[in-house]
Amino acid sequence: MAERIRHQLYLSRPVSDRLEQLAARPGVCKSAILADAVVAWLDRRGASELDDRFGMRLDRISAALARLERNDHVLLETLALFVRYELAVQPPLAENDAAGRARAAKRFDAFVIQVGRQVATGKASIAADRDGAK
Repeated sequence: MAERIRHQLYLSRPVSDRLEQLAARPGVCKSAILADAVVAWLDRRGASELDDRFGMRLDRISAALARLERNDHVLLETLALFVRYELAVQPPLAENDAAGRARAAKRFDAFVIQVGRQVATGKASIAADRDGAK
């Protein structure tokens, strides 16, 4: 059994009455109730310290994630508008234009391969385009 240390404390009448009511149940003593209450209070304080210690970091991470989400939304919206524009400007292929369809399929395959290369290298093609334009 852990060493127990005696403490003397003062409680207000309403708190003391509530403690008496709780301790009136069989198998419960005031010391155990107060010890549990102090442990619970200290645990909450510890949780507060963790929040104080890591709260700012978590807030910064949340803000960064929000910016990434916004950037993704801008990129997707840009792509959608570009595709809509291209579909509106380019005339559709004729039903019997097999050569045109084959050429379009090859271009699409080349596009998908290029996207795969860019993603695999981790290099942004937008930054390369901007640097080349300077």
